[in-house]
Amino acid sequence: MENVDRSSLSRGALIVFEGLDRSGKTSQSARLVSFLKEKGVPVEAWRFPDRSTRVGQMISAYLANESQLDDRTIHLLFSANRWEKRVQMESKLRSGTSLVVDRYSYSGVAFSSAKGLDIDWCKAPEVGLIAPDLVLFLDVPPERAAERGGYGTERYEQLEFQKKVAQYYSMLRDPTWEIVDGCLTVEGIEEKLRGLVSECIDTCQKGKPVTNLWPSK
Repeated sequence: MENVDRSSLSRGALIVFEGLDRSGKTSQSARLVSFLKEKGVPVEAWRFPDRSTRVGQMISAYLANESQLDDRTIHLLFSANRWEKRVQMESKLRSGTSLVVDRYSYSGVAFSSAKGLDIDWCKAPEVGLIAPDLVLFLDVPPERAAERGGYGTERYEQLEFQKKVAQYYSMLRDPTWEIVDGCLTVEGIEEKLRGLVSECIDTCQKGKPVTNLWPSK
């Protein structure tokens, strides 16, 4: 077997936050990035959809109920929005920068499947995107999430729909996932996340290959 210099594989970690709407992903990802920066870790905060791109602007209009699109069309736009960033994502990781990403492919598949699309069809456009090193799923019951401020301002923030999304999320779990109780205090969640993320970043810095999502079986 060929010897591999693992130090040559040293890179940043791809850390993804997932969860229902209003589960605390955005605030916790921001807190995590601040913590890592204070520790001197090269890190950037990313978010999908990236609404700064042309594709992202189309998605933004759809989410704000300013346009109507077929379910398959919007799913493919969400996927295209991630593909727009794939080359830059890999470059950042290989340069040693860790990425903390608010939503990724799992959201796309769970939300579209909850609308009635076939889950395998939903996963297909995501195949070949970079696989996360760690998925932090903030577990909050849909009823609790619906009680939080601002709920209902975007298209998907409807309780019954979010219940369906939760069911599909559970089907997408893999060994990279860590389920974190999103009903803990902000500080309690933060403490759990710091330990998980620090270990993940250390593993990637020691040398870990970049892999792709959902390789063919």
